[in-house]
This record gives sequence, C-alpha cells and structure tokens, in this order.
Amino acid sequence: MKLIHAAVTIGSLAILCAGSVLASTPAPADAEVYIISPQDGDTVTNPVTIRFGLSGMGVAPAGVDKANTGHHHLLIDADAPPLDAPIPSDANHKHFGGGQTEVTLELSPGRHTLQLLLGDKMHIPHDPPVLSRKITIIVK
Repeated sequence: MKLIHAAVTIGSLAILCAGSVLASTPAPADAEVYIISPQDGDTVTNPVTIRFGLSGMGVAPAGVDKANTGHHHLLIDADAPPLDAPIPSDANHKHFGGGQTEVTLELSPGRHTLQLLLGDKMHIPHDPPVLSRKITIIVK
C-alpha cells in the first residue's frame, strides 16, 4: 500500500484522503473490460458512440461499496495513469461514475486511441487492474 494525498469528487461530495492509506479493491483474476464498438482500426464519423463491455464483474456507480463491481473510465489519447491512485478526471480521462456503459461524444478529426480502465467506488483501479487493450480509430 502507498500513502496517497488525493481529493476525489463523487458528485458534489468531495472526500479528502490526505494522510490516509488507500487500499486497492480486489478484482477477480478473470475480470475483463473491453470496447465493444468501435473496433480497432475503424474509421468513424462524429458523433462517435463508444460501447463498453465487462465480464467477470458488475457495474456499480461510484461510491457504491459492493464486491466485484466498479465503474468505467475512458482513456482518450492517453496512457494508463498510475494504478495505485485515483484516476484523473480531465479531457483524456472520462469518468462514468453513474454506471454508464456507453458514451456518445465528439472527437476531433484524425487518429485517436481509446482504452477502458475500471475503477472502484473511489475511482482507484482494482488489483489486479481491469484494463482493456488500447484501440486506435480514425475520425473523419
């Protein structure tokens, strides 16, 4: 375990974990997250709908403490963040803390990478991490 200083926002509730030890939530060894669509190498047009898949675990909103569940985070044009800290929330790290399993968004024309990372109730990756393979799409 690492000592982490972080502020995590769940809706309008900010939870400050300064000086606390945040433990990773266990994930089943066979858990898998993946992008259903688009497929790797696809050329798409805006708006782009991205559908999330998950096996071996269930989806639960952020803040819900239920074994073998988590919620999706979409990494756009980004490498995986540190896997022992809350997942950032910015233009490259989209949070789906409501339990959503798809999103429709506008992406700039060109090449983009997409990857999913499951987070626990506090937006921290599980142990072992439940991380999809990275795919590449082209937006026309």
